[in-house]
Formats: sequence, structure tokens, C-alpha cells
Amino acid sequence: MTPESGSVDPSEAVAGPIRVPARCVTVQRQFDQRARRFAGASTIVREVGQRLFERLETIRPDGRIVVDLGCGAGAQQAALLRHFAPGTWIGIDLSHAMLVQAPQGGPAFARWLPRTLRPRSHALRMCANADCVPLASDSVDCVFSNLMLNWHPAPHRVFPEIARVLREGGLLLFSSLGPDTLRELREACAAALPHARPMPFVDMHDLGDMMVAAGFSSPVTESEAIRLTYRSARQLLAEVRALGGNPRDDRYAGMPSGRQARALLAELEAQRDSTGRIGLTFEISYGLGWKAPPRVPAGGTTTISVEALRGQLQRR
Repeated sequence: MTPESGSVDPSEAVAGPIRVPARCVTVQRQFDQRARRFAGASTIVREVGQRLFERLETIRPDGRIVVDLGCGAGAQQAALLRHFAPGTWIGIDLSHAMLVQAPQGGPAFARWLPRTLRPRSHALRMCANADCVPLASDSVDCVFSNLMLNWHPAPHRVFPEIARVLREGGLLLFSSLGPDTLRELREACAAALPHARPMPFVDMHDLGDMMVAAGFSSPVTESEAIRLTYRSARQLLAEVRALGGNPRDDRYAGMPSGRQARALLAELEAQRDSTGRIGLTFEISYGLGWKAPPRVPAGGTTTISVEALRGQLQRR
């Protein structure tokens, strides 16, 4: 397994393969740098993570092993451990520098409980690519992924890998940045930095098609727009850098000149609204689906575990 394993042959036939112009090694480098420069997750990552977890709270947990794919510094670790307690949280991220910031051990509140009352929860961390996860097939009950897919060069390769590690009836719940994300910044860049190439993001409907192709049943996708406002253009740009920056390979060649940087700041400042704030839009796509049992060919047979059937019946 290498950081380059996310590269993709454009000719392979996978539910309309979508190639994001970035390499995993570039994404890894960006987030390693971000881990050293920014404490904790960006504002939008925390907000979307909370909204994604609220969707999970409406679903009764079926099993005790949850994978936090693209966990970063483990912002959702405590909440996921509470939801699946007593259970196991497995945090997986491509950036080792982000992983070392994740809390170790079980939930923090457990240290105040008598030993006999402490939940038997565990937290594990793994540095790996999302399309090549070092876990056994049919071994986890839930995959939770907050704003990771939008950074992967070949998201259509990630869904089959998630399906592989999930047990039958296992749950996938994810969020991803949509195409309208950073609209205001893109407009400012088009005027001030005409040679800059912003990061493209995958549409919600394409993500849904990838889920179906990977074998998820009853997939549900939806999107919403979140608009954050900032007191200055520099604060807005700091948020974008904390989010992950622009890891695409063919982004603006070289640093913008001082004149271009000032022009970009001026374009953003010109976007102030009636309250004097500068807005930035984030289009958030959400997806939910369960791993379907294998299809049975005509006249064939398949084996389904009692546990998988019981889990499906409980959700009905």
C-alpha cells in the first residue's frame, strides 16, 4: 500500500469514474502541514461533523465496531464511542501528523467511573489510504466519514472498499463537499488570479451512483448549503487553508505576486454584505446506505448470517 494507490486509470469502467486532479501524496502533504499549523478541525469540518452525527443518532446501532474514515485529529471520536458503547472506534487517515493528534484510549468520561462500571470501549488508529483499508472483509458494523471523500483522487474506488470491510447490513454514513463550495472565493480568484485552478468537488448524484455500483441498498443522498461569514478576507482565507487548501496537481504554478495577492484580497473585500461581513458558501452532500446481501443468480443459492437478518428486521 502506497500513498499513490489512489491514482486511477481513466479508462476503467466504474459507474462513470470521476478523476479529481490531485494525488494522494499531495493530499497527505497538505494535511500534514495543516496538522502542524492549525489546532483542531476547521469551523466547517466541526459543524458538518456534528450534523452528520445527528443523523447517526436517529439510527439504533447494530454492532459495536465503527470506522471513522478520514478521522483527522479525531473530532468525532468521543461521540462515536458513546453511540456505540461499549465498542471499538477505528480512526483511519492518510495523514500521520493528523492521527497523532487524535485522543488515545476510550471515552474521556470513563476515567471518573469505578473500574467495574467503565465501558469496555477501545480506540485504534491506522494510517492508510481510504481505497486500501488494512481491515478484514466483513469486519465492521459502521463506516462514518466526514468530509473526506472530496479530497480523494478517485472516490469511486473508495465505496467498493467500504463495502468490502462492512458486514452485511452494515451502515455507511458520509458527508462530502459539493460543486458549489467556495463559490465566492472561486469568483474572486477568477478575477484576480485568472490562471489559478480551484479544487473541483463531486456532485451528490454522482456519489449516489457510486454507492449503488458498490452494492449499497436503499442509498439516500441529500445536500444543503451552509454559509459562513468572516470579519475579514484574511480570516476567510485562513479558514480555507485550515479546511485543506488546494491539493490539486495543476493548481496555480508558483506563489501569487504581491500585486495578485492584494487583488484577491480586494475582490473578497468587495463582497461584504449589508452587515459588513464576507460570506463563503459550502455545499454539503450527505449519503447513507446499508451494505446489501450478495445478489443470487437465477437458480443459485447464497448464505446469509442470522445476525445480518436480525439486524435488517430490527431496522424495519
